[in-house]
Amino acid sequence: MSPVADSPPVKYGILLFPGFQALDAFGPIDILNMLSQTAPVHFSIIAATLEPVSTKVKPTSPTVGQSVVPTHSLDNAPEDLEVLLVPGGGGTRQLESTEPLVAFLRATYPKLRYLLTVCTGSSLAARAGLLEGKKATTNKLAYKWVVSLDDKVDWVAKARWVTDGNIWTSSGISAGIDMMYAFVSEIYGPDVAGDIARRSEYIRNTDSADDPFASLV
Repeated sequence: MSPVADSPPVKYGILLFPGFQALDAFGPIDILNMLSQTAPVHFSIIAATLEPVSTKVKPTSPTVGQSVVPTHSLDNAPEDLEVLLVPGGGGTRQLESTEPLVAFLRATYPKLRYLLTVCTGSSLAARAGLLEGKKATTNKLAYKWVVSLDDKVDWVAKARWVTDGNIWTSSGISAGIDMMYAFVSEIYGPDVAGDIARRSEYIRNTDSADDPFASLV
């Protein structure tokens, strides 16, 4: 793992795949969008190819979905990424099609300053072997499935988010917003995080152990 510099990170990225959960991605992204009004933030959207990535697992699904256009493919992702965000969603259960993303995580993590996962995004990190010996959490309704992927992880059932070293993992979907606010507070200061929350009219959960959904496990 690269040593963490004193200055805040600048180069952020998100790793997308078909079937990513919209709020997993856009909740934290919007916080970064607002952060960039007062701090330097460069943001990349990385996916297997440069084709638009849908929130639908299957394009023919009758459910409503939206698509995002990547800025980079796995083959030409920025070499100087400092923070990588990995959302969850139904697409994480597509083990074969997400294997290239797992390989990308395994190769990229040593160069990162921070890895942040939301919901079942932690399943991709677990499959890459990045969570072994670390504390981590995940979506409560998918908890047993994610835990089954790597029993060498110290999975925490009751947690809104968990920090272990330079890896941050959150519980399901909306928990990623609280995790990102906590990350901003840690890196840029509580006043910055508080100001973004105020402008967003968002009431933060600032206690990572306050998990009202733990009973869903």
